[in-house]
Amino acid sequence: MTDVNTLGEFGLIEHLTQAFPITQPSTIRGIGDDAAVIDNGPFCTVVSTDMLVEGIHFDLAYTPLRHLGYKAVVVNLSDIYAMNATPRQITVSFAISSKYTVEALDELYAGIHAACETYGVDLVGGDTTSAPKGMVISITAIGQGEKERLAYRSGARPGDLICITGDLGAAYLGLQLLERERRIWIEHPEVQRNLEEQKYIVGRHLKPEARRDMIEAFRKADLIPTSMIDISDGLASELFHICKQSRVGALLEESGVPIHPDAQMMALQFKLDPITCALNGGEDYELLFTIDPKDTDKVRFLPDIYIAGEILDAADGIKLNTKGGNLHTLQAQGWRHF
Repeated sequence: MTDVNTLGEFGLIEHLTQAFPITQPSTIRGIGDDAAVIDNGPFCTVVSTDMLVEGIHFDLAYTPLRHLGYKAVVVNLSDIYAMNATPRQITVSFAISSKYTVEALDELYAGIHAACETYGVDLVGGDTTSAPKGMVISITAIGQGEKERLAYRSGARPGDLICITGDLGAAYLGLQLLERERRIWIEHPEVQRNLEEQKYIVGRHLKPEARRDMIEAFRKADLIPTSMIDISDGLASELFHICKQSRVGALLEESGVPIHPDAQMMALQFKLDPITCALNGGEDYELLFTIDPKDTDKVRFLPDIYIAGEILDAADGIKLNTKGGNLHTLQAQGWRHF
């Protein structure tokens, strides 16, 4: 018998779905991107689904249910934005054990409602059932995009510039801080916790935001990324996805990877390398995208975007150029689901 750990998440998906060819003319893009794309006349319907499991993706010892509901929606909407499309509706399904009360679920749905209001999406359906332990939340996001403006993982070409929005690593370090505080609380429950000075990194983990503003900025600037993906499993992992789907290599400049000062300080406190946290931490929900060099001026005048490298021929591999001028083969060591 084969252990699923030998395949990993994406290897397992590829293994299980390789015998499912696309047969419907309306299916433009199936498994392998941030979202599926379905032909729907002048527009395309874009669909993504994600699952959060208690004890794997969240710990209620430090995750308020209202924040969990908000985050569960946002992580799905981020996939739609990563296609350069706009989310319109969501469905919510969950399985819960008997420990959950109506009041607890009210809190969860208050967060879901807040996310729907913030991003202008409708809750249009879902399902509920019981579970022997904990909670499982599954949300499907449905969006809409113009065919000629959709961005896939497979469009990067040698010479394209690698761009990153926002900053990376803070969500991972927020998680490390919360885990440390949880362990201290278990051993010394009388000690009062104070995370006021670390609002930024804790907020990046507990209540992330999807980059809707970037999709709107792209449209205003008449910019269409040649490829795009959201950063959920770590920058290195997502760059590998783009390179694999586009059949290219890449040179990533360490100096071009944005890291918030609070994240840098916390990484040093944990005796971690800030760039390692940015490359492999995950859950940032920023956008990694590539552009044609002729669009450089369009990006240069947009806020919160950093040019961090260049797409190369596949034979050149995927490399990191450090601040010290050393060239290393990049490793994808982000979140592993199995």
